[in-house]
Amino acid sequence: MGKHRRNSHRMRARGTMFFGSVTVSLAVGLTAILAPSSSAGDADETPALVRATLPVLAEEVAPSAEPQPEEPAAEDAVPAVPADSGEGRRVVFSQDDQRVWLVEDDGTVTSTYLVSGSRFDNLDPGSYEVRARYRNATSFDNSGTMEYFVEFTTGWSEPIGFHAIPIDHDGQLEQSLDQLGEALSAGCIRQNIEDAAFLWDWAPMGTPVIVV
Repeated sequence: MGKHRRNSHRMRARGTMFFGSVTVSLAVGLTAILAPSSSAGDADETPALVRATLPVLAEEVAPSAEPQPEEPAAEDAVPAVPADSGEGRRVVFSQDDQRVWLVEDDGTVTSTYLVSGSRFDNLDPGSYEVRARYRNATSFDNSGTMEYFVEFTTGWSEPIGFHAIPIDHDGQLEQSLDQLGEALSAGCIRQNIEDAAFLWDWAPMGTPVIVV
């Protein structure tokens, strides 16, 4: 009896079905090879390979949900300048909000930030103007030093103005930056050092200061 040659081509099939003497190999999207079984009369003959194209079985794919675009984060709104705080280029200080606004001639707010004003009732609302400037100053009780002092009035007996948070004799800030927004001073308006330096450059002598 002659030997049959083995088909050297490898195929991946999902399954094999047997119909009588014919073997059908199934593969999705591939060509099936049909190999008729040999009979006694053609035992020594190499069986012919018959190719048949099987239909592609389409798999049902659920439509993927389209990703929803993320909404842009809303920018923090700049707190509005208090009403009845004057016009033109000016510094506005709100004692209720513990906040300063630097306002340009056209009403544009150049900068606004939290500060720490007086914990005492020694600053009356009203209109003032910058009348003195000191790059470095000493507190009235000699407890510390203050940078970028911009004076605009006098309290009970001592000058009142804007300046950086005082530094005590141990080199420590007299309050934390997180405490800005609370009334903690003895009369002046304490600022972050960067804001104090900016106001120092922005507000020359004669600049209006409005306290509300």
